[in-house]
Amino acid sequence: MILGGGPGGYESALVAAQLGAEVTVVDSDGIGGSAVVTDCVPSKTLIATAELMTEVEGAAELGVRFGSGDTSGDSWVQVDLARVNARVKDLALAQSTDISRRLERDGVRVVEGRGRLDGPTRVVAELNDGGFETIEADAVIVATGARPRTLPTAQPDGERILTWEQVYDMDEVPSRLIVVGSGVTGAEFASAYKALGVDVVLVSSRDRVLPGEDADAAEVLEQVLTRRGMTVLSKSRMESVTRDGEEVTVKLTDGREVVGSHCLLALGSIPNTADIGLEETGVITDDAGFIKVDRVSRTSARGVYAAGDCTGILMLASVAAMQGRIAMWHFLGDAVAPLDLKKVSSNVFTAPEIATVGWSQEAVDAGEINAETVMLGLSGNARAKMQGVRDGFVKLFCRPGTGIVVGGVVVGPRASELIHPVAIAVAESLTADQLAQTFTVYPSMSGSIAEAARRLHHVND
Repeated sequence: MILGGGPGGYESALVAAQLGAEVTVVDSDGIGGSAVVTDCVPSKTLIATAELMTEVEGAAELGVRFGSGDTSGDSWVQVDLARVNARVKDLALAQSTDISRRLERDGVRVVEGRGRLDGPTRVVAELNDGGFETIEADAVIVATGARPRTLPTAQPDGERILTWEQVYDMDEVPSRLIVVGSGVTGAEFASAYKALGVDVVLVSSRDRVLPGEDADAAEVLEQVLTRRGMTVLSKSRMESVTRDGEEVTVKLTDGREVVGSHCLLALGSIPNTADIGLEETGVITDDAGFIKVDRVSRTSARGVYAAGDCTGILMLASVAAMQGRIAMWHFLGDAVAPLDLKKVSSNVFTAPEIATVGWSQEAVDAGEINAETVMLGLSGNARAKMQGVRDGFVKLFCRPGTGIVVGGVVVGPRASELIHPVAIAVAESLTADQLAQTFTVYPSMSGSIAEAARRLHHVND
């Protein structure tokens, strides 16, 4: 029995069905969850258009000119936001439909409704079309996800003051967008809308954007964003957001006010764990409402597992999916390895992208792990020069003595793809020499990964 049809839910359902179990998924908002319907798939689809605009921006350096033939230099390339958002919604729906068909093919029963635990082996579903259904189960996985956090002084109206789930209803390009919050979500949307030609102001309560990411990577991104004309207000905490007609005003705690046409709130997430019977069932949550789980996704209640954003453990779709699979493998007695967050690769879909895996620079600097570090800029990479890429780098961490690669950072175009060989090295405990001696294509961005690894050869002497 699975509560929620997001990655943690549908992936666990597929594993359970593969192992011969009878599976029911109770879902109220659409199979795929927020990752497919309102968050990951939609935002990265929007960002795909932004990436194209970023490439167009640098086309002149590569000898390509846009315009009507005059010498003004003005580009005629513009974004039709209504069409972009229509495509975003269509792709999200199509992906949700594909997953639903896969579940149906594998014999998974989907109940449309909102489920609530009635003990560790029973779920009561309030059906979307009315009525209730009680479902008995040998095990339950709670995968109810999370929703955008808002504040009493900053309430979204769905038109001018928006959460990241609501931006896809905009038909016109904002004349000035104020993004409140400089974490991953805020930085991604700020970067995307800037590339779409929007005047963007990013309000950050911290001293830099992406405070949770590699400091060198965040510095590169902030430099790029400001160079492209974005206003970044660091150490600026939002007090309130109000609307007056077609204007929104963000008031800061120091008394300053920022006026724009739209405001995007990127203030974090709240788990969807209230009023679903957790406390009565004996499932322990933390002070923020996130479900406490161990490395095989077990909660404090026997037979109840949890996966995904409702657990607050590295809130990524890939982690949610793995938590769900691990839960089913564990419950059904299949071979299972506990979740290892040091093998998780993640990506910030800004321009440039920021990808990471394994141990971080912060951990190395704090003495949590003894590691050698090398950082190699992309500006010297032949393929980067050909493509007009100047910003970005490859950073690798390896253990002194053994030379085993324990982490890495890639900043640049398609860093989400470039991080994969580093992730393999981390997952399989490969040495820097092994990574260096693997052939790469010339010219290629991945050549910089091998070059960075070669520069770590001295640790094996």
